[in-house]
Amino acid sequence: MQYNFTTIQPRYTTGSAKWNEIRKVLPGFEGDIVPFSVADMEFENAPEIREGLKKYIDTYVLGYGDLTDAYYEAICGWMKRRHNWDIKREWIARTPGVIKAFFTAVKAYTEPGEGVMLLTPSYYPMYAAISENHRKRVSCSLVNKDGRYEVGWEDFEAKAKLPDTKLFILCSPHNPSSRVWTQEELLRMGRICIDNDVVICSDEIHFDIVMPGYHHQVFATLSEEFAQHSVICTAPSKTFNLAGMQNSNIIIPNKELFDKFYGLLCTEMTNPKCNLLGYEANRLAYTECDEWLAQCLDVINTNRQIVEDFMAKEFPTVRITPMEGTYLLWMDFNSLGIPYKELGDRMRKEALCFFDDGYLFGDEGIGFERWNLACPTRYVEEALERIKKTFKK
Repeated sequence: MQYNFTTIQPRYTTGSAKWNEIRKVLPGFEGDIVPFSVADMEFENAPEIREGLKKYIDTYVLGYGDLTDAYYEAICGWMKRRHNWDIKREWIARTPGVIKAFFTAVKAYTEPGEGVMLLTPSYYPMYAAISENHRKRVSCSLVNKDGRYEVGWEDFEAKAKLPDTKLFILCSPHNPSSRVWTQEELLRMGRICIDNDVVICSDEIHFDIVMPGYHHQVFATLSEEFAQHSVICTAPSKTFNLAGMQNSNIIIPNKELFDKFYGLLCTEMTNPKCNLLGYEANRLAYTECDEWLAQCLDVINTNRQIVEDFMAKEFPTVRITPMEGTYLLWMDFNSLGIPYKELGDRMRKEALCFFDDGYLFGDEGIGFERWNLACPTRYVEEALERIKKTFKK
């Protein structure tokens, strides 16, 4: 079956923050563009999910509910089939989104004033999880080598050895650099953390979105020892554009770590559950939508190649980080010599390109733009022409 990845549904009236931003900047705007910022897709949801949810609503009473055997089988089956990971249902805690999960991990595994490590630049809610819970951010700046990011190992080990460093939030694949960490890199990170009694919370929300030639490995599959020191945050939201369903599966093999995490959830949420439609959407995605995902990845990879080829020809000094995973392209515009706030302003008001400005991800992102490529190809091509017109003046 050929799925539809060419049309969109404008979301101006649906409460979408990223679509609303267009009209905040350009009041009354009605042009045929899409925003390229917040990391959800501008694709229709898989018809198997749409039709399955309609059937579910027609069939089931939407009262109080809990997880079914079919739900657990879907989660366990996906992890085994797609990631070669045998998990048990009792390892799964549910949270209304992965952000809630790493906020909970910060409080469960550290005390106020203790340190939480991040590889920076980093997904900005991770900064908030640390600061808003009165913990200390321990930043390990990634090393940009000719546009590709690597871990600065001496700095990483020194920060892990600090006596008050208790937690490492790993973003894998990394947002915003899109790095898919190699097995060797993950092994080295894990060994350093475990040797220094640092718990690893691995946000793997993008783990299904990997470009050709790269392979994502779930951190907990590296060894049983690594599994016993880790909290793995997963969700169908990025893979199948289900963020609005607010359903995540947090997988914690170590019972002590699980009990701390789940116990805190119970104190904060009383009865930590997600919603019935989110459960069903997750089950449908993980059992019926493999082919939709394969075609989706092809479109994203096509968009990546189009941008890289265009920019190499028209703006050869703009450095593009190789997009190994995620659908987020990290672009360095510093060579154009435009102050970063002016850069973002001109992108939005002149080029009509609504990206996420790089400074949101930390000081290392100043002068960068993050481009969400999960959209129909024609919108990418048209955006490139607008960028050319705006910055070739």
